[in-house]
Amino acid sequence: MTAATHSTLFPQVPETPDAVLDGLDPEQREVALALHGPVCVLAGAGTGKTRAITHRIAYGVRAGILQPATVLAVTFTNRAAGEMRGRLRQLGATGVQARTFHSAALRQLQYFWPKAVGGELPRLLERKVQLVAEAAARCELRLDRNELRDVTSEIEWAKVTQTVPADYPAAVAKTQRDAPRDPAVLSQIYSTYEQLKSDRSVIDFEDVLLLTVGILQDRTDIADHVRGQYQHFVVDEYQDVSPLQQRLLDLWVGDRDDLCVVGDASQTIYSFTGATPDHLLNFRTRHPGATVVKLVRDYRSTPQVVHLANGLLSQAHGKAADHRLELVSQRDKGPEPVYAEYSDEPTEAEGTARRIRDLVAAGVPAGEIAVLYRVNSQSEVYEQALADAGVPYQLRGAERFFERAEVREAGTALRGAARAGGNDSLLDGAEDLAAQVRAVLSTKGWTSRPPAGSGAVRDRWESLAALVRLAEDFETARPGATLTDLVRELDERAASQHAPTVQGVTLASLHSAKGLEWDAVFLVGLTEGMMPIAYAKTDEQVEEERRLMYVGITRARVHLSLSWALSRSPGGRASRRPTRFLNGLRPGSTASGSRSGVGGGGGIDRGSGRAAVERTPAVERKPRSPVRCRVCGRTLTDAGEMKLMRCEECPSDMDEALYGRLYDWRAAQAALLGQPDFCVFTEKTLMAIAEAVPSTAGELVVIAGVGNRKLSRFGTDVLAICAGEAIDGGSEEGADES
Repeated sequence: MTAATHSTLFPQVPETPDAVLDGLDPEQREVALALHGPVCVLAGAGTGKTRAITHRIAYGVRAGILQPATVLAVTFTNRAAGEMRGRLRQLGATGVQARTFHSAALRQLQYFWPKAVGGELPRLLERKVQLVAEAAARCELRLDRNELRDVTSEIEWAKVTQTVPADYPAAVAKTQRDAPRDPAVLSQIYSTYEQLKSDRSVIDFEDVLLLTVGILQDRTDIADHVRGQYQHFVVDEYQDVSPLQQRLLDLWVGDRDDLCVVGDASQTIYSFTGATPDHLLNFRTRHPGATVVKLVRDYRSTPQVVHLANGLLSQAHGKAADHRLELVSQRDKGPEPVYAEYSDEPTEAEGTARRIRDLVAAGVPAGEIAVLYRVNSQSEVYEQALADAGVPYQLRGAERFFERAEVREAGTALRGAARAGGNDSLLDGAEDLAAQVRAVLSTKGWTSRPPAGSGAVRDRWESLAALVRLAEDFETARPGATLTDLVRELDERAASQHAPTVQGVTLASLHSAKGLEWDAVFLVGLTEGMMPIAYAKTDEQVEEERRLMYVGITRARVHLSLSWALSRSPGGRASRRPTRFLNGLRPGSTASGSRSGVGGGGGIDRGSGRAAVERTPAVERKPRSPVRCRVCGRTLTDAGEMKLMRCEECPSDMDEALYGRLYDWRAAQAALLGQPDFCVFTEKTLMAIAEAVPSTAGELVVIAGVGNRKLSRFGTDVLAICAGEAIDGGSEEGADES
């Protein structure tokens, strides 16, 4: 059984309904055959969930059980919806609606607005940043670009969690959310933003969902109309639904149970946008008779990659961890994951680029390699390193393939050549389809050899080269196909955003890599403070960071590299530590505790008609202690950890620049006293000071390792350094006292 990860680009449409089921494994087949009643598919990474649900829809349509026009499949990105439409088309299930939540809601809103409200639907605001900036200005605040982005995201979170401006401060306090500004101020900006929209008769993307919900709630006739049209619902990535999306889904479904949801709680990584896995985890409670199918056969990754992914989740905690799936690789053995430690970030990037160049030389296509990082700002050093190594790359999140200017121009040229047929002299001597495409695209900048270097010229060539490769594959799959046939295929792909692969190493954030996969993946920058990110303070925030790393690991099919740098720049202090998530997994490290035995294998539970009783995991009892980690609350026993008041593995909010100044001051002070550095302050005490940044003697003296004696000797200097003041030489008073 295979999930056909590398299926041909143009497979033949199955001849019969039963042929749609060919090649599915037993659990995927159960998904495809479960066409009635509520169905919950718990699908681990790489287990072929999209394959299972698209074959389910296609089998139902081809067998006459489902009418295509009555099926609505919803997901979260245009790319995922496009992929679903493409697969359904290849399976012969045309006419099925596969859309994002917003797209489906907008279509309904445009149709029903004149009847429900009257007049034309208000204009949709494509980007809300400018209006948010104006709202802030009216509140006498000027926000820079980054602050605007954060405030805009916060407004979006409030709306998808159905929080009105007046309730926002209370919602922040209840959820322990780390707001980018004072909640009262944000509430004012949010309220002003809503008023500006109303004054100008515009709506934003969140309003699309809110208004659709309002109409369906208030107008039973319209709700009945929608339910009459759509009678069967499929929701992909169900762990990512927000409260607002769930409310809309409930209104769509009504009192029926023709609902199939698919998701994996271990891949919940968008809680900052309002997503929650609770709806997935509680599905059986709300639908007692639901059929539950677990997909755990991993067709994507080698046993070595899967073993690491399972090991990472074995140390997880929380409700999502209690429902984790233990993946079982279906692939042959591959190379072990590579762990690499570097002295600094540029060296890490250069080492990564060298290894990528070696993989490409060994036959791994550049388009099948990805470098994944936690935040987008990390990309620059890798862009430079890959350019220096002569390796082509592409940034994930750039303009869509079929929307690029060169692709649109190429499409126009190919369409013109197809209409001209044999009358186009450009095609003289081009006997086959691929040769005709190469001849046409040569007028747009395509050459048989790529241009040197990187940049816009290389990007343009890569786009045209992707079209040439697609034409070659199309001709192989459809012998005798004409240029007109290819143009029609390109138009269909453009409509469904089903783009060919551009041959270049992908640079992407871990969040934007969700749903993608590569032969080789390089996870870089895996240090405390970056993974988990420094602002992940609560247990749940740290666990979401673990899930984010799990998503990164499970993107790899064969080759997986995990790396970190001990300092930011060459010559810097090696003060960084590799992520705690690799403790017990990477060579030479010790585990921080695992949860083996929690989780489950694959299988089918057809439901008993009663709500399943969830087993409550045993609570670990910890001995009472007066010293606990100020980040995670764990009892501290190590003297160094007690001095820092946090675990070694917990994220540090240390001011590195301040630590550097204290470090240099200590060296000068120790030289003046003729004593070892630690006799002034230990490094742990310096770190504790740099984390606390005391401004008064009272705040400094309570830091472990300071005390009254060292406060009197060094307190003036230390407080001055913390305040950013310059210190001239060592402390004469301290030298005399010694």
